[in-house]
Amino acid sequence: MSSSIFLLLCWLALACLSLGSVLLGQGALVLLLAVAKAWLITDGFMELRHGPQRWRWLMLSWALVLAALLGLGLYLRG
Repeated sequence: MSSSIFLLLCWLALACLSLGSVLLGQGALVLLLAVAKAWLITDGFMELRHGPQRWRWLMLSWALVLAALLGLGLYLRG
């Protein structure tokens, strides 16, 4: 698959995930969609799937940590 088609598919997936998070509005599923978008950006647009594993896992774990902290904040608030 050519890189331009791959990037177009990544863009389409990001648009669908963004639309899904807008339609959901709130809740834990929005956080999961945000993590999925971070994974897609890290592996697709930043092309870290072929790069150093340390950087890839650092970027993916950062999204997980943020989602966990936001989820904890939402849980404690309500």
